[in-house]
Amino acid sequence: MGWLAAKETIFGSSKSTIPLWDEVIGVISILLILGSVVECGTPSSKLNDFDYPAINCRKHSAILTDFGGVGDGKTSNTKAFNSAIANLSQYAKDGGAQLIVPPGKWLTGSFNLTSHFTLFLQKDAVILASQDESEWPQLPVLPSYGKGRDGVITDRWSSSLIFGTNLTNVVITGNNGTIDGQGSYWWNKFNKHELKITRPNMIELMYSNQIQLSNLTLVNSPAWFVHPIYSSDIVINGLTILAPIDSPNTDGIDPDSCTNVRIEDNYIVSGDDCIAIKSGIDEYGIKVGKPSQQIIIRRLTCISPYSAMVALGSEMSGGIQDVRIEDVRAINTESAVRIKTAVGRGAFVKDIFVKGMNLNTMKYVFWMTGAYKSHPDEGYDPRALPKISGINYRDVTAKNVTYAAKLEGISNDPFTGICISNATIEMSAQKKLPWNCTDVAGVTSNVSPKPCELLPEKERLDCSFPSDKLPIENMQFKTCTYQSSVF
Repeated sequence: MGWLAAKETIFGSSKSTIPLWDEVIGVISILLILGSVVECGTPSSKLNDFDYPAINCRKHSAILTDFGGVGDGKTSNTKAFNSAIANLSQYAKDGGAQLIVPPGKWLTGSFNLTSHFTLFLQKDAVILASQDESEWPQLPVLPSYGKGRDGVITDRWSSSLIFGTNLTNVVITGNNGTIDGQGSYWWNKFNKHELKITRPNMIELMYSNQIQLSNLTLVNSPAWFVHPIYSSDIVINGLTILAPIDSPNTDGIDPDSCTNVRIEDNYIVSGDDCIAIKSGIDEYGIKVGKPSQQIIIRRLTCISPYSAMVALGSEMSGGIQDVRIEDVRAINTESAVRIKTAVGRGAFVKDIFVKGMNLNTMKYVFWMTGAYKSHPDEGYDPRALPKISGINYRDVTAKNVTYAAKLEGISNDPFTGICISNATIEMSAQKKLPWNCTDVAGVTSNVSPKPCELLPEKERLDCSFPSDKLPIENMQFKTCTYQSSVF
């Protein structure tokens, strides 16, 4: 059974589509939701049988309460999660195992997943991230970053809430259960410059493959929400990701030095980029040299007044290539698909294909910059110039736009091969220069308002979009079953 068919059969209309709001006023409703959590029922070790779609099914099952879990929102369940996962890891070679999180509020610090494993959150199950820093182990910095983030000079990072490394065949899913990062504690420390270590992300999987994240609501991450890094064969779909629009660095989905990624049917309200494709920064990313590539993004809805719907970079020093973005929507968002890079980044952003953008209330439609000056330290090579080429946009409709484009390449290192076709942009006010272009080269066709002279008109041109399928598009979902009598 295909993913959409399985989704409709199992979950019905409540999760069969991602909501598409026609009015920016929808932001207000979302932010009101963030202030409250649904009161949940009493946890029980006896659950009804249920089905769900996944890339792989499991032979064995257990419930968090079987390992001492207490869903009162106050008792720490860190030991319960770790005990459950350690116990279930013995079944990795015997059909794998699934851990069911039942209705309740399950307070926990960071915990690590295992291979051939499914973490399933039932409806009205809420995983609450602890605000006790002792429950967040410290890890070495990521090789392609070299230093801590958040302005912290350290060789340590906080572990994410849900973490794993060197794993295969991992599923994190549910019947729209919730993971609440309780990020306000970390945001306040960040804003007051009180952090001694980089903030944790919500979900981070490293050096792993065959990953599925789906059918969950994620709210209030301390920093980035979903961060697969040095990983491959990833499907991320059906997520609702919510953070206040002024929360710092709450990126939604950040594939980082990843290959073969499918991101579909997600709804994101963020204080930063809804999706950001990365591959390490400056000399550290250049040394690791692991690109993000073969990535497809479809049917995304984004609200992010201070950032991008999809960002490429600024950490792109391992390279970014073969990214396909189609049928996406942004509302009250600063920019659509933005390229961010700088002198010292090196590497490349190339073969980027965008088709079908519906935009409403934007500062910029097209935005590229070669002067994104954030660096982890002064050790970057000023001769390491990024190569930006083969950037294609087609079939764009935008309303209530402040500037059509801000395209800034690098002197002596222009951004080339830019193609924009069939784009209609309605400006919020008459601008003398709706397009601002420096150090770029390319062509346009059937674009209004008239582009800058560096992007001359070429009649009857459709910018490229690949007709072949990426390997990840062939990954199918199975219908998996939880049966209370299995384990």
